[in-house]
Amino acid sequence: RGAGGFVCIDFTHPSAVNANAEWYARHRLPFVMGTTGGDRAALNACVDAAAVYCVIAPNMAKQIVALQAALERMATDFPGSFSGYSLSVAESHQSSKADTSGTAKAISAHLAKLTGEADFTEACIERVRDPAVQLVGGGLSHRGVSPVPEAAIGGHAYHTYSMISADGKVEFQVRHNVQGRTTYAEGTVDAAVFLSKRAESNDSKRRFNMIDVLEAGEM
Repeated sequence: RGAGGFVCIDFTHPSAVNANAEWYARHRLPFVMGTTGGDRAALNACVDAAAVYCVIAPNMAKQIVALQAALERMATDFPGSFSGYSLSVAESHQSSKADTSGTAKAISAHLAKLTGEADFTEACIERVRDPAVQLVGGGLSHRGVSPVPEAAIGGHAYHTYSMISADGKVEFQVRHNVQGRTTYAEGTVDAAVFLSKRAESNDSKRRFNMIDVLEAGEM
């Protein structure tokens, strides 16, 4: 509020997450953070202690966030419904992305509840950063990522989640393939507008995510 409606937008680097959040908190600047990585527990504790308005989310694409929320609810309502199936996850991003996709980690956690694989961790996610591999892909029915167009090698997010039965005769897949950054930019603007309104109304809640943005109808 002291910044006169100014909202910071943070898409930087995992190593900068906590230092940046501390700076926003110290100067009481509302911010939208789409940067993944860092110490997330410390990040939340920092902004909560400072009571600074913020939207923090690993993915700003509204459609992907809605898909993620639907899978979370499915996992909550039907845990173990894919018991006996094995989960396979591959995510492909431009080579400059330094960490495993936060969206891949979140969606994998929901799907692992469906398959009952409590031991499925971030280390199980295949991270593809080699352009030569990205260009070839694995085809539309492959468990790996879809082939990435050459024009999108420098900016894309291709994810494939597969759940395969024990005998290999049944397979369910979820894919979301994004070229460029337009959909993330649109969601980020919506998040900034949402956050500005929350600050102007002196909302008692200060830390939000993209589910809050969607539920508020800021689209």
